[in-house]
Amino acid sequence: MTDHQCPLGSGFGASTTAPDVLFGLALKGRHAVVTGGHSGLGLETTKALAAAGVDVLVGARNPEAAQAATQDIPGVAIGALDLSDLASVRLFAERVLASGRHIDMLINSAGVMACPETRVGPGWEAQFATNHLGHFALTNLLWPLLQGGARVVSVSSAGHHNSPMRWNDVQFTKGYDKWLAYGQSKTANALFAAQLDRLGRDRGVRAFSLHPGKIFTPLQRHLTQIEMTAEGWLDETGAPADPTFKTAAQGAATQLWAATSPQLDALGGLYCEDCDVAIRAETATDAFVGVKAYATDADEAERLWELSAKLAGVNAI
Repeated sequence: MTDHQCPLGSGFGASTTAPDVLFGLALKGRHAVVTGGHSGLGLETTKALAAAGVDVLVGARNPEAAQAATQDIPGVAIGALDLSDLASVRLFAERVLASGRHIDMLINSAGVMACPETRVGPGWEAQFATNHLGHFALTNLLWPLLQGGARVVSVSSAGHHNSPMRWNDVQFTKGYDKWLAYGQSKTANALFAAQLDRLGRDRGVRAFSLHPGKIFTPLQRHLTQIEMTAEGWLDETGAPADPTFKTAAQGAATQLWAATSPQLDALGGLYCEDCDVAIRAETATDAFVGVKAYATDADEAERLWELSAKLAGVNAI
């Protein structure tokens, strides 16, 4: 069987910006739902889509802040959405379903990184619950509006290299590590896209996951300057020190490429980076490049789907 998890030669790269990947595409009048579309990479995604004529619904935990951030962007609507609260996810989905409008793009962009140990719902670890389970439930609940032609984009990260699924302790009940928890949640994002694509392709739904790159956004709000200096992201004065960091517009480009590129029309279930399909990490010469085998494994993806459906209480596909 052909392995499509290899670069296409898209013509884009790490310095490509969000407007670059949308240039020349006929997107006017299409409908996108973007979680966290008012902040960081989500805001850049919303700006670029709106400029291309797409109607964007932003799901935001703080609707007032989202309204303030997007008030000057035409074609943007705001809905209250707390991904760590399944009741909020269901209410958001009910309101979207009531509109009856087909969704062309669902970009699951919101997330949390390396937060202190936090429990949500029935004691779920917050990064797994927010980054994965909330998006799993949302996608399943919106399924009637996705069928017939849509792309679902799951924003993962090279952070997935930190941890596969920890089947013996998914919820970190035996000791919490914020980076392992983040890594597991990002592996879950990739596995979710892989399984969604397998289940949805016959009904016109294709799914992709991606690493956006390293970008300074509110995602780092739980990290101290000391931690970021130790990582080499900042120097001793607090100034940016890593030249591989992208701008927000560059960081948003890969998720928009995955959501819209005609180059991906016959493909799905792939992990992308730098506006192209990524290589497999096992063939990479640099650390944190490409996708780990465990993050695209079909059996792992099916197992995660079954667990997620049980936890979230929804399985529409």
